[in-house]
This record gives sequence, structure tokens and C-alpha cells, in this order.
Amino acid sequence: MQSSNKLSVFEKVGFGAGDMAVNVMIAAMFYFMQYFYTDIFGLKPAHVGTLFLAARFVDAFSDPLMGLLTDKFKSRYGRFRPWFLYLSIPYGFAVFLLFTTPDFSYNAKLVWAYVTYLFATLMFTGVAIPYISYIGVLTSDPQERLSANGYRMFFAKIANVVIVASVPVLAQMWGDGNSAKGYQLAMGFMSFVGVGLLMLCFFTTRERVEHIVDKKPLGEQFRLLMKNDQWLVLAGACMLGTIGYALRGGVAFYYAIYYLGGNESLAAQFTSAGIAASIVSMVASTWITKRFCKIKLFSWSQMLVGVISVLMFFAVSPGDIALAFLLYIILSFVVDLHAPVFWSAIAEAVDYGHSKTGKRVSGLSFGGISFCQKAGSGIAGFLTGLLLTYFNYQAGEPQSEFTLTGIALMLTVIPGLFHFLLGLLMKKYIITDDYYHQLKRGDTAEDADNEVEGAPLKPSAI
Repeated sequence: MQSSNKLSVFEKVGFGAGDMAVNVMIAAMFYFMQYFYTDIFGLKPAHVGTLFLAARFVDAFSDPLMGLLTDKFKSRYGRFRPWFLYLSIPYGFAVFLLFTTPDFSYNAKLVWAYVTYLFATLMFTGVAIPYISYIGVLTSDPQERLSANGYRMFFAKIANVVIVASVPVLAQMWGDGNSAKGYQLAMGFMSFVGVGLLMLCFFTTRERVEHIVDKKPLGEQFRLLMKNDQWLVLAGACMLGTIGYALRGGVAFYYAIYYLGGNESLAAQFTSAGIAASIVSMVASTWITKRFCKIKLFSWSQMLVGVISVLMFFAVSPGDIALAFLLYIILSFVVDLHAPVFWSAIAEAVDYGHSKTGKRVSGLSFGGISFCQKAGSGIAGFLTGLLLTYFNYQAGEPQSEFTLTGIALMLTVIPGLFHFLLGLLMKKYIITDDYYHQLKRGDTAEDADNEVEGAPLKPSAI
């Protein structure tokens, strides 16, 4: 099944709506889940970090399994699209339960957190794996993929900024002095909206490219995937970038409240200001990549993040709100210049692997990237819990100078190091637009390598 590879604006908007829905949970987990668990539900930072890491072990099984399920089952709606309809309500319910905080003993609270968080993780997998795979069947045109992913990331950031900016405010309004109840109602409302967005994605988009089902055994798929050096670069990049992104996002509320001396409202403004800068970055990235090599943009932007992070640590003193906002906005803008490039690159790396080995590994490729993203967030959550414990963080109490310095490091230098390493790693990624066009016209990966290096193609490839 293949028709025009051009996507209408309406379909790109519908595609972006799906990521808005997915980001209902992502925003909560990245930006205030850690704070919610420690300062509102009353869990210890180290226990929260261990929970986040444990959930990633579940992902090690659920993500590849979901990738295989999308390869195995197909309905009249397609292969990936039906999951948005079937799992939309369970996904929304999982988000609601995540912020439901019964008045149990400490150990019972911990059990409740594990059960609801793991359930939410499984529901997230159920919609996220088909969604990130969906771009491969929307169109085979790399520029249309890049454009669609630009819409996707733009709407994802809109969801992030709306949720982060509004949930603490709604929680205060609706909680009537009870923060736990307020967050439950606010996130319950957001989960309802998320269900509607998933359904919008289902009804406004369609699968126009036939997905080639991978019937090879899982072991063989894994071995083939390990031979795809460009996919491995993306997997490493995903993990490094997510660790830095999630670590910075997870500590932003603590930084605004304790280091800058604000409250939850200021924390929401601080965090959402960074996300708003990321929205502008999505637009800028699409414009820049039309005039500049997308891979160089990817690499250099992430190395620059490391430099800006160090600058922010030394330049901002406790209580220096204005300068902190300014540098955080700049930092957030530069961080996300790479995002549309990364998500369009996954499908291209799958095609590269097919050209290199003669065999396609699609479902496991996308599932593996999702796992790397979740593993990165799990490692970041674990590190956040350990570092907060190491720096003697006390929930709701005035913090020592040592603790404040630690919180500042966790927002700037430490995540900045991961982004700098990501930038260095991406120098090993070779699939530029020109390279990819070589593959699409039938050249092998080896032929494309030769042409990129200036050697003539073999006659059989011309």
C-alpha cells in the first residue's frame, strides 16, 4: 500500500496530537513526578530513584514485546494506528492512578507507588511504541518525515508547557489546601484530554506505506540490530541525551523552589519558560536544517549545551531569579535543536541497516530506541534520588549551602556533561540527507560510504 508521500497540514497536526497525548505522561514523569513523590506523597528520594530504575527493567521486556506485537497483528485500521484507539482509555486511567495518593503507612505507600507507576509504564509502552514507529508508515519521503516530526515535537512541547505551567496552579485551586487531592484532580483532567488527543490522532491520520513485517526470530533480529552501527550510535545518543534531559527536568522544581527561593508557582513558570524556549527551537531547527547539515547541527548544539551549563552554574547565585531564567531559556533552546533530526533519523537508520545486511529490522529498532529513552530516564531518576540523598536534601525544609550547591550542579554541570558526550558521539553518525538519498535510489550502504568519501560508485549501483 503506497500512495502520495506528501502529508497535508491537517494530517501533520493529527500526528502531532498523538505526541501531545504521549507527553501528558512524559511531562509528569520528567518535570514533577520526583518532586510530587518526595514533597507531596512523602517518599524518600533514594526510594523514588530505585522505583524509577526498577521500572526500566520492566521496559527491557515490555518494549521489545510491544515492537513484536505491532509486527504480528494488523487490523483494517492498519498496524500501528489501532493501538491509539484501543489503549487510549487505559492510558488515561493509568495517568489518573499515578497521582492518586491514598493515606497509607509508608511501606504501603511505597507498594502503591510501585504498582501504579509500573502500570502507567506499561500503558505508556502500549501507545508510545506504535507511535514512534508510525512515522515510518506515514510517508517514505525524508523531508516529509522531518516536517512531520517538526510538527510532532512542536505539539509535544506545547503539551509540556501547558501541563507544567498549569498543573501546579490547578492543583492549588482545586485542592483547597490539599496538594495531593489538587494534583490528582489536575492530572485527572489532563489524562482526559490525553485520551481525546489519542483518538484525534487515530481519526485524522492513516498508514500509506506498507510496513514490511519482520518474521525473523528475536535472536536473529537482535544480532542484525547490533550490526547496524548507525542505529547503535542513535541508541547511545538517545540514552545520553535522555539522562541529561531527565536529570535537569527532574530537579528543576527543586532548583526554583530551594535555590532561587521561590514557590511551586515560580517553579512552574521557570520550567515552562524552558519548555517554551524549546518550542521556538523546534521551529528554528526545521528552518536551520533546510540550510545547514542536520547532523552537524545535532552534534554541535549538544556540545554547546555542555558549555552553557557550566556557565550557568558559575554565573547564577542563590536567589538570582532573572539571570537563572535567562540562561535556562537559552539552555533549553539549544538543547532541543536536535530533536526533530533525531526522531526522523531512526527510520533512516532502519533503511541503512536493511541496505547493509539485506535484512530489515523495524519493530525491534523502534522498540529498542524507546527502551533506551526509558532506560535513560530511569538512570536519571535513580541518579537524582541518589544525589539528593548525598547532598542531604530534606523535603520541605530550609536547605544547607552544600545541598543548594548540589541542586545547582544537578541542574547544570552534571546533565551538561551528558549532552556534551552526546555531541561527541554524533560525530560518528554518517546518514546525511545526501547519504540517505543514495540508499533510497538502490545503492548499498557500502556504495554510499564510498560516494560520501569521494570514491566513484560501482557500475552496478549507478
